[in-house]
Amino acid sequence: MEELQEVNSLLQKPRKATTQPGEDTLNGHLPPGWQSYMSPQGRRYYVNTFTNETTWERPSSVPGTPKSPVTQKSPAVNGYHISGTPVHQLDSGHTSLRKASGDPQTPGSPAAPRRQSKESSLTINCVTFPHPDVMPEQQLLKPSEWSYCDYFWADKKDSQGNNTVSGFEILLQKQLKGKQTQKEMAEFVRERIKIEEEYAKNLSKLSQNSLAAQEEGTLGEAWTQLKKSLADEAEVHLKFSSKLQSEVEKPLLNFRENFKKDMKKCDHHIADLRKQLASRYAAVEKARKALTERQKDLEAKTQQLEVKLSNKTEEEIKKARRKSTQAGDDLMRCVDLYNQAQSKWFEEMVTTTLELERLEVERVEMIRQHLCQYTQLRHETDMFNQSTVELVDQLLRKVDPAKDRELWVKEHKTGDIRPVDMEI
Repeated sequence: MEELQEVNSLLQKPRKATTQPGEDTLNGHLPPGWQSYMSPQGRRYYVNTFTNETTWERPSSVPGTPKSPVTQKSPAVNGYHISGTPVHQLDSGHTSLRKASGDPQTPGSPAAPRRQSKESSLTINCVTFPHPDVMPEQQLLKPSEWSYCDYFWADKKDSQGNNTVSGFEILLQKQLKGKQTQKEMAEFVRERIKIEEEYAKNLSKLSQNSLAAQEEGTLGEAWTQLKKSLADEAEVHLKFSSKLQSEVEKPLLNFRENFKKDMKKCDHHIADLRKQLASRYAAVEKARKALTERQKDLEAKTQQLEVKLSNKTEEEIKKARRKSTQAGDDLMRCVDLYNQAQSKWFEEMVTTTLELERLEVERVEMIRQHLCQYTQLRHETDMFNQSTVELVDQLLRKVDPAKDRELWVKEHKTGDIRPVDMEI
């Protein structure tokens, strides 16, 4: 971080350092246009006042050429070394580039295969995550709960293992499945209503049966009252079926009428943000490739200068260096756009998953409430058969959306590591 701050200070308008021993002598021996400065951290660097190029290496007497052998070290251009290594990735010794396999890397040589810094992050399906080997500790957004917003950042393979499914899509599938089961519950209650209506109809018909109507005396009166009680019971069951329809079935069917349509909007919104993130990531990769090509071209021009000195070669070097600088600027811009896109996706993921969580709690609580209404109606209808619904009452009292969510998340979670910004 200190080195990154140091480089950022160089990219701003340079300021002359306080006079150091040998300062004037050093500037006096610099090529035309080059000036020596001291960074706030006490390191000497050099700026070409004609081209605004900045380097830690002392320029040689040939304009645009470092004094040190170019096969050992390379200058920094807008925060990048010619090898493609960002300045903020340099080691503590401020060497010009990170050595590979113990051999010095020449400026503009092909970069290693594309990968994020192993020390900090890696990219999976265009989303940047902390590297597991040195992953910094991340606090959960809602540490006291098994919240959707903490466990669905990564993608996972589908049940066939062929396609990749995003964590958000898994949440949507759960929501749609919940709506379907809720509809099936309403259908179940409808079947119960039909049974009650048919039962009441049969009771009423039986109460009007003339069998044993000739019985006389007190026994006949008792028998007549028994048949009348069937008609009263039929009325009770008709009222029960009517209340089931108005207080249980219809609310289950009407709840979240436009839910599927709203879920599609959420799906499209988050999917569009992921597509934008993938596009930004592709732009970053393209910019990295362009920077590597510009560095190769600069290396070739520099090697030509070593062989043959000419004004034409010097101009070509300046042109190649400007293009390399521009490529570095383009890469930083692309990375910044990628990070902005990931930040937007991150914010929308948190907001939308919390909304899905709220809707799921609302759905479960609504179903619990109406199933409790069902049992209450059942108690009122047949107090003698109360034992058949006692177990249902017990289970309904234990309904807990938070516990349901915990069990479901444990089984279906895709990863609790949240994305971080990509490093250049």
